[in-house]
Amino acid sequence: MSLLKIITYGHPTLRKKAEPVKEITDDIKKLVEDMYETMDEADGIGLAAPQVNRSIRLIVIGIHHIDETMEPTAFINPEIIEKSEETEPKEEGCLSVPGIREDVIRPTKVKVKFTNIEGEEEVWEAEELLAKVFQHELDHLNGVLFTDLISPFKKQLVEGQLENLAMIA
Repeated sequence: MSLLKIITYGHPTLRKKAEPVKEITDDIKKLVEDMYETMDEADGIGLAAPQVNRSIRLIVIGIHHIDETMEPTAFINPEIIEKSEETEPKEEGCLSVPGIREDVIRPTKVKVKFTNIEGEEEVWEAEELLAKVFQHELDHLNGVLFTDLISPFKKQLVEGQLENLAMIA
């Protein structure tokens, strides 16, 4: 396994709509392992392939240090098929937008359909933290960052930080 470089705000890959994974190859399996290692090393709880400059529909989630019942898991071609009407604001941060944390309003529950690393289709229902992580990481697959979802006032407050990140991307 090896650590991957996490790209930051301003990098063009973060704004692209990611392509579907057509086949689960050895390269994809290695990428998943490298993404697990990179996420853990960065103290993250989720990582999308676009964040490591791979514009494919793949995310890994590892909330195992918060919920020991969930092992780090890869989600290939994930899609949200159902969302609750109930929403709540919760603070979010992002490995690709370091140093900025803001409240984002999201549905409290989601149902996600995806292919696992063995090529089998699964459907998971998630709530609370896991639901938020799914939504955040799936946004990355569509070129959306959490900073796009914060209030205009909050965005104005972090504008300078975002400009600094974009200059080093």
